[in-house]
Amino acid sequence: MSTAFKNMQAYRASLLHFHADPAFDGAAHAWHEDGLLVVEDGRVKAAGDYAALADTLPAGVTPHDYRGQLITPGFIDTHLHYPQTDMIASPAPGLLPWLETYTFPTERRFEDPAHARATAEFFLDELLRCGTTTAVVYCTVHPQSVDAFFEASEARNLRMVAGKVLMDRHCPDFLRDGEGGVGTSADLIEKWHKRGRQLYAITPRFAPTSTDAQLRATAELAKAYPDTFIQTHVSENKDECKWVGELHPQARSYLDVYERFGLMRPRALFGHCIWLDDEDFARMAATGSAAAVCPTSNLFLGSGLFDFERADGARTLLSLGTDVGAGTSFSMLQTMNEAYKVARLKGSYLPALRMFYLATLGAARAMGLEGTVGSFAPGTEADFIVLDPKATPLLARRTAQRESLEELLFALALLGDDRVIKATYAAGTLVHSRT
Repeated sequence: MSTAFKNMQAYRASLLHFHADPAFDGAAHAWHEDGLLVVEDGRVKAAGDYAALADTLPAGVTPHDYRGQLITPGFIDTHLHYPQTDMIASPAPGLLPWLETYTFPTERRFEDPAHARATAEFFLDELLRCGTTTAVVYCTVHPQSVDAFFEASEARNLRMVAGKVLMDRHCPDFLRDGEGGVGTSADLIEKWHKRGRQLYAITPRFAPTSTDAQLRATAELAKAYPDTFIQTHVSENKDECKWVGELHPQARSYLDVYERFGLMRPRALFGHCIWLDDEDFARMAATGSAAAVCPTSNLFLGSGLFDFERADGARTLLSLGTDVGAGTSFSMLQTMNEAYKVARLKGSYLPALRMFYLATLGAARAMGLEGTVGSFAPGTEADFIVLDPKATPLLARRTAQRESLEELLFALALLGDDRVIKATYAAGTLVHSRT
């Protein structure tokens, strides 16, 4: 191969990506049954029909042959907790007792940098095995938990977002931030934000565990670093909502607590959003804030059902999150499966195209990263996955009879799991292969 093209690769398969939300645009996706994805220096150079692009390849650039497979942008998971990996599938009657019994004791172990690093390594390997190339991740209150995560992500050259939890009340003493918690977050921002592909999320756990003083200081930090992310939880559980109402009687709603402190803005991601009303969703849309919908954890904890129809009525930015460890799977395909059922139970319908959008471009838009990840637009980072529609005997049998793209995607979402992910690429480099 010519030296000039040594960093170019090509991949032949069926290609799917999005340029709009299928809920509002009838021509939102690009589908190439026999497609070619061309990657150069870790970025997308071109994506389209094989017949149209094959002759543009330089001599010596031979496409990797994934015919019979489907290539999409890598999945983006906008809400999960890497320290909770070891406590996934822990029984509890609801959110608050689950936090007390399992979450806080588990997170205490992240005082130990070696434990944090070992968990981060496993966590990232699991994400890649499930086809997730970008995630928005909660660490613990310990700065060493953040360092461990970003060090493991940087070694794999992944596009990841993470941050140290801020929590200075209503939690065990061994996890309570001192007055320096926000200052430590500022130090971590300086160290990690935009270092390579790493991005920082300012992370107040949720309103009940931060004093007014900490929330004010958090808002000041967000103003000082406007291109960082903000991640927190809102309106997950009725008992939690009642508690917030008692702590903040002046606020119109749980979400209003965050707005009063100046924490609603672009790149602010709010996990769950189950018990929001129309005004709340309107405020999210107006401020450019986004909802991270977590169907598996919401069902697991019995928290409630997200209202897609109400959110869409306000044109709120939406994405999907696994919410490990309350969520019961790292797989975005299994998360789509549960999201579909949640929508049906609320009286609405999620087509498979919409679910794949929410897990790719929709998430990138929610994060303010459109043009960086989430699609195959020229110049985007070449994070992509290869999906095998014959990964299991049942999938092979069902997809052999599919009569449309929607049926193919629906079968992958409803019947698929990590076994569907044949290969995962990050910045054009193979980082997982299913043998």
